[in-house]
Amino acid sequence: MRRKRQTQFQRAADGSMTLFEHLRELRGRLFKASLGVVAGLGVGLFFADRVLNFLNKPYCDFQRQHGALAGSCTFVTNSPIDVFTLNLKVGLYIGLILAAPVWLYQLWAFIAPGLHRHERRYTYLFVTVAAPLFFAGALLAYLVVSKSLHFFLGMGSSYQVNVSLPGYFSFVTGMMLLFGAAFEFPLIIVMLNFAGLVTARRLLGWWRIAVFLMFVFGAIVTPTPDPFGMSILAGSMALLYFAAVGVAWLNDRRRAKRQPSYAGIGDDEVSPLEYAPEPVEAPEPVQIPDEAWTPTPSAVEHRYDEST
Repeated sequence: MRRKRQTQFQRAADGSMTLFEHLRELRGRLFKASLGVVAGLGVGLFFADRVLNFLNKPYCDFQRQHGALAGSCTFVTNSPIDVFTLNLKVGLYIGLILAAPVWLYQLWAFIAPGLHRHERRYTYLFVTVAAPLFFAGALLAYLVVSKSLHFFLGMGSSYQVNVSLPGYFSFVTGMMLLFGAAFEFPLIIVMLNFAGLVTARRLLGWWRIAVFLMFVFGAIVTPTPDPFGMSILAGSMALLYFAAVGVAWLNDRRRAKRQPSYAGIGDDEVSPLEYAPEPVEAPEPVQIPDEAWTPTPSAVEHRYDEST
């Protein structure tokens, strides 16, 4: 009977592939991922102007409200190629997002053979939850920028404010990336709980320190010096932290039902004995007769033996 040939995934999983075969596989997957990004870049350049108009909308709305906008929304550029470079950068960002299924699959296909089946299942869950959390954080950052611009630019209403286009784009995208990455923090906590490194009870006991560190993190990484962006970022992270504790609590309950009663006892630890001794009642007193009876010695005891 002819033996069935193993697939590349099976050979990578059982360790039969050589180092050079792994390197050739990595080269091929990087090439495929690059082709996906280049194709996404071509589509992203077509939509770059629309995305830039969406990102510039908070600043243009501020100019319209203060009567500083007579025609189209204007920015200041420091170089003749700033607009071209910015469109290319926006197109690249859009291409990375559109080609995410391609390059994520290539990355996943390279590392998946080294994972167990339950680890691959957790990775699917991680990617499914991570993408909505990141986009939710980016959307919240866009709303924060829309409100904070009125505060910062309104303070200089008596001056001529000229905003640089590359600087404004870096500011907005930096805020969106920062909020999106911060929203992934609770997901990391859930992964640590699923790995058995921390429990929900321990996480709940650390909530004061965690909230304090979140506000310190928000104060350090938020590019705006106002307390609004910092408070919104730290408050959102705190809410997601308690949501992660709730998920960890449900996972701990599920894990406790599946584990036996001796699962938490070490190999060199003596298990407690469930023994409840019954109380011993006091004995009854011994009755002593009024006349003590003593046996009368027999006649044999009065005789002399042979030695005497």
